[in-house]
Parts: sequence; structure tokens; C-alpha cells
Amino acid sequence: MLKVAERMNRLGTESAFEVLAKAKNLEAQGNHVIHLEIGQPDFPTPTHLCEAAFRAMKEGYTGYGPAAGLLEFREVVAEWIATTRRIDVHPDEVAVTPGAKPLIFFTIMALVEAGDEVIYPNPGFPVYESVINFVGAKAVPLPLREEVEFRFRIDDLIDSISERTRLLILNSPHNPTGGLLQAEDLDAIAHLANKHDFYVLADEIYSGMVYDGQHQSILAFPGMKARTILIDGHSKTYAMTGWRLGYGVAPKPIIEHIVRLMINSNSCTCSFTQIAGMEALKGSQDCVQQMVAEFKRRRDAIVDGLNAIPGISCLKPAGAFYVFPNVQQLPLSADALADYLLYDAGVALLSGTAFGQFGEGYLRLSYANSLENIQEALQRIQDAIQKLKNSIKN
Repeated sequence: MLKVAERMNRLGTESAFEVLAKAKNLEAQGNHVIHLEIGQPDFPTPTHLCEAAFRAMKEGYTGYGPAAGLLEFREVVAEWIATTRRIDVHPDEVAVTPGAKPLIFFTIMALVEAGDEVIYPNPGFPVYESVINFVGAKAVPLPLREEVEFRFRIDDLIDSISERTRLLILNSPHNPTGGLLQAEDLDAIAHLANKHDFYVLADEIYSGMVYDGQHQSILAFPGMKARTILIDGHSKTYAMTGWRLGYGVAPKPIIEHIVRLMINSNSCTCSFTQIAGMEALKGSQDCVQQMVAEFKRRRDAIVDGLNAIPGISCLKPAGAFYVFPNVQQLPLSADALADYLLYDAGVALLSGTAFGQFGEGYLRLSYANSLENIQEALQRIQDAIQKLKNSIKN
């Protein structure tokens, strides 16, 4: 019998991939499934970025590179962050990783001891809670509330802080709700971080996808450059999910520990991918603007369509490419409803509980699919829910 380390029992997973596997199994049986479960842009990587990577391969960028990332790429990232977050950044304050996700792991591994407390958004990206538990820390959920557009109340944050608080995780724009933190939220968070001496992990991977309002970063608030580990990358904004290109911005002493973790895990990030990443940041942003405009069109359609279904209500998200409709008026739990819609309607989506305890009563749908498929999915959902109600009446 296989015996694994006890800590593996504390490591979770991502339900999106489990639902994807179920959906693929249904498709293998001849069923047509509409995929609204995976958080991946359905756009191809822009051609000029593929061409930049190919040129880099031909120029020899195919061997090991520096564990921190190519200096020329870190210089471009530092300039990009300085421009977009309005604060000076040095290339030595940048670390490049194969995707942004390793930076969640590295930051928690580097800063958090067993027994420390980490406050994280709930519902939220499941990897946050998973890694906190893995290192033996206490995961403290911070509820995101529909009545404040899926932000959190500052009073709830204050109540969550203790003398053991080591780290606060922020995600704005937010997965799974599409919520966006406002300047007054960030100002209050900065005050609390400075007062109580904790770090902030700012996951800003959706920073390029804001429809209403403006993305603002905690990094630029007073005293926060010394306390913030900012995460961003190319997966979402440039439709480069499979390229695995992310970066972190943090004080140099923290970056040095992240680089040590890189050396001990991945060695380095693919060099020709970084060359393509340079082209993405330095070149025209027209491709991003076109993609975001299309996502906004889909967002409006899916929100209107969900709100037209009796028993469902849905806020209009300010960013990312997810909606998080309230289904508390329907006669099934979120988990049961998600399964029902998959098997009865052929629509793959996620239960809100895939993102934590405060996701009960909600579903998450990704609108990274064509408008035609979204409209078909909405009709299938409406028909399935009507069928469910009729079966209960009878």
C-alpha cells in the first residue's frame, strides 16, 4: 500500500479540471457539451508573439537562462510595472517564473511559518487555501459579499487580523466573481498592513481585463512597496496560458528567496517564452483591447441572459471573464445544480463551493467562449431549470 507524506493530505486541487474531465467523458460518449468551466481565453496567442518566440529559438534562446529570468525581460517588466502601477521598480525587484501560479507557492513558502495565519479571499482561487494548509499555516477566510459587489468589508478584514497574521492575499480583478477592489479599499488595507506589520500578496493576473472602473494596485499606496509581492503574467491578457510566463515584483530580499526556490524547483523559465513576453509588453496593445472589447460584449450578454432566468440573479462583473450568479432561489445546492446542468443540459460550469465555503448558493461561469455558444448555453440552462421546477411540482 502506498504511503505518502501526511502533508499531501493538506494539498487540494482545482475543481475546474475535474469538471473538464467529466465533460470530456460525456463528449466521448457522443454528447455535445458547452464549456464554461475553464478560465482560459478562447483567443489564439497573437501571431507577432509566436513569431518573436520562433525568432528567439533560431537565435539560440533554447538553453538554460538565469533563475531570476533574463535581465532584458526583467528590465521590460520593471518599466511596465512602473508605468501601469505608477511606482518605480528596479529589475532586481523582479523574478520570472513559469506561470504566475508558482509565485503563490513561493511567496507562502518563503514568508509563512507553520502556525502563522494567512487571510485569503473566499470565495477565491482554490490554490490560495491549498498552499496555506500545505505549509501548516492557518487559512483565515475573508468573505466576499455580493452586497458590496463581491469585495470584502473592511470591518471583516479588521476582525480577521490577529497577532499571528503574516500575510493577506488580494485578487483584483477577482476570480471567481469578477469583483474589483476600489481605491478606498486599498487605502484602508495599506493602513492596516502598516499598522499590524503583515505582507500582502497581490494577485493581479487579470489586471489587463477591466471593463468598468480602473484597476489600481496596492503596490502604489504609501508604505506598501516594502510589504507587497505583486503577481502578474501573460496567460490571461495575451492568451498565453500554455506558454507559462509569469512574474513577481517584490522587495529585493524577498525576490532573492523566490529565486532560490526557483533554483530548487524549476531551474529557470523558458527563455524564448520570455522573448515573446518582451514583445507583448513593448508592442502594440491593440490585440488586448480587441479581446477585452469582445469579452465585454459577452459579459453583457451572459449577465442579461442569466438575469432573465427565473430564480437566478447576476451582478455585472467589473473585470476578468467570469460571472458568479446567485442561485439561492433554486431548489438544489450549488454542487447538485452544477452536476445537474452538466448531465441534463450539457453545460459545464462550476459550483461556487469549488472556490470555498462562502461560494455556496452561487455558480461560476466563464464567458471565454463564443457568443453563439454562450447563448445556446443560456437556453439550455433555462430549459433545464424549468424542467427541474416542473418535476418538483409533479
